[in-house]
Amino acid sequence: RLPIPDMTEDRRKELAKLAHQYAEKAKIAVRNVRRDGNDALKADEKKKEISEDDRKRLETEVQKLTDATISEIDAALGSKEKEILTK
Repeated sequence: RLPIPDMTEDRRKELAKLAHQYAEKAKIAVRNVRRDGNDALKADEKKKEISEDDRKRLETEVQKLTDATISEIDAALGSKEKEILTK
């Protein structure tokens, strides 16, 4: 067995910063997917595959999904940060 010492306060803060960095990267990835989706919708509209009304409706739906995913990321970050800093 190897004895593992408790984490110091500095190490906890470093891990919290690392968690923030991972959350920010996840948010950026979600926003990139949203941008790609919106670009695809605009391309479909130009090809006359969907109407302008459909494109706008689908863009708002994509935005709602993006907002929901980002709020899930924020909630996960909050719980993980609390877990890291309170032990």
